[in-house]
Amino acid sequence: MADTRATVLADIKNSRSKKASDADRAKAVAERLSGRPTGIIPKRGQLKQSERVDLFAEMATKVHSSVVKVKTYEDVPASVSNYLREHNLPAELIMGSDRRLAKAKWAAEKNLTIKKGPSDGQDLVGVSHAKAGIAETGTLLLASGSENPTTINFLADHHIVVIAAKDIKGDMESAWSSLNKKDDQVEMPRAVNFITGPSRSGDIEQKLLLGAHGPRALQIIIVG
Repeated sequence: MADTRATVLADIKNSRSKKASDADRAKAVAERLSGRPTGIIPKRGQLKQSERVDLFAEMATKVHSSVVKVKTYEDVPASVSNYLREHNLPAELIMGSDRRLAKAKWAAEKNLTIKKGPSDGQDLVGVSHAKAGIAETGTLLLASGSENPTTINFLADHHIVVIAAKDIKGDMESAWSSLNKKDDQVEMPRAVNFITGPSRSGDIEQKLLLGAHGPRALQIIIVG
């Protein structure tokens, strides 16, 4: 038993001495990922990019999300302000430090108050940026981190999610693969949330209740 314990502790010590940037470790991870088996890809998701975006919007709408399309990130603040006015909400929101959202000209919306950081549960409206979308189900994939705090996904009453059209994939397998690309994240997220429409439950008398476990409304803004 003592020898086994010593071996385990030695392995842990050896592992801790290696950095994530270690070339051999990076190579081993890359080989493991490239050689993994893939699941069956449903035909519904095997579409051209423009068709994937249309299917994503259609499926998201079917699960009670609202969807709007804008040309650039500079159009996002005006779209958010329109949503707030249409739903008679205060001109206030919370969001993280996502660099893509930072591109938007929020200062152009003079009456809009923006808080940065995780939600404490007192925010009516939260804005996040999705890592990817899944066309076949209208699902959003959001990665945790300071860029897009997970608390905003669950605690805000109205959740507005921005996604680039190019990040809408046909199927879940392709969305998962996008997590390996570190173009817009500092490191691998500690958690990943899949969101399909606003929170809902039909447990009580089989009547659909929105906002049962999280946001009662989900607005998706597709950029590009």
